[in-house]
Amino acid sequence: MNAPEVLFDAEGLVPCVAQDARSGEVLMLAWMNSEALERTMETGEVHFFSRSRETLWRKGESSGNVLSLVEIRVDCDGDALIALVDPAGPACHTGERTCFHRRLQDGDTPNPVPAEALGALARVIRERALADPADSYTARLLADRDLAAAKVAEEAAETIEAVRDESDERVAEEAADLLYHLAVLMAGREVGLDQALEVLNDRRG
Repeated sequence: MNAPEVLFDAEGLVPCVAQDARSGEVLMLAWMNSEALERTMETGEVHFFSRSRETLWRKGESSGNVLSLVEIRVDCDGDALIALVDPAGPACHTGERTCFHRRLQDGDTPNPVPAEALGALARVIRERALADPADSYTARLLADRDLAAAKVAEEAAETIEAVRDESDERVAEEAADLLYHLAVLMAGREVGLDQALEVLNDRRG
């Protein structure tokens, strides 16, 4: 199949959404011209075109929070792009992880949605790894692999029992406990849930 054509607008620009390739979280929206797209593909780091400064810029060139390119996708009409990226830090100049950190209705922090849960969990586990095991349950599990493994077995059994005899709400609660303990156990081996999801994707092929 031939590569799709990117259709730039009258000003030579195309909108590009940056999306975390691991968690699926939308990080930011900016514009690319043909040079920015070429530089992105050549260097593996996302470049944009600033409409206000009328110049090319590499995301993270001052902050260090670069966006390492995993893949670029083009929409069906060819007039919009998604850059799947591995972010080195917060994408927003405010220090927030994503530029989309406010609700339109009142400006407050958006309510979490299910698609954001695994990425947020992975970040919390990484943070807790630096905590004192005496003060953090997660840190204690990370420091004791046998304990973490035992908790996975325990939560798996409780999930099975919930499926057999309890309400849908209890099934969801026990499954959440299982996912948390499994994520911690895997993190102790420096293996992320996203790596397991990659295996599932490979198996679809």
